[in-house]
Amino acid sequence: MRLVRTWLLNDLFVAPAARGGGVGRALLQAAAAQARVRGAASLSLSTALDNAPAQALYESLGWVRDTRFCEYGLTL
Repeated sequence: MRLVRTWLLNDLFVAPAARGGGVGRALLQAAAAQARVRGAASLSLSTALDNAPAQALYESLGWVRDTRFCEYGLTL
């Protein structure tokens, strides 16, 4: 086991009017660049199962979908 710094990207969102113009790609690339500079070993994020456009973007940038874990939440 190794302990490493992981950055968690929460609430990443591009306004509908700005979609398709490379804004999301630029945000993800900037986050990765900053994480590298600050010594992070990885980035993590989650998205809706039916958000195919976002998933395609992530995968085009080298992100790998986790196939071992399923995420759960409990609203209180």
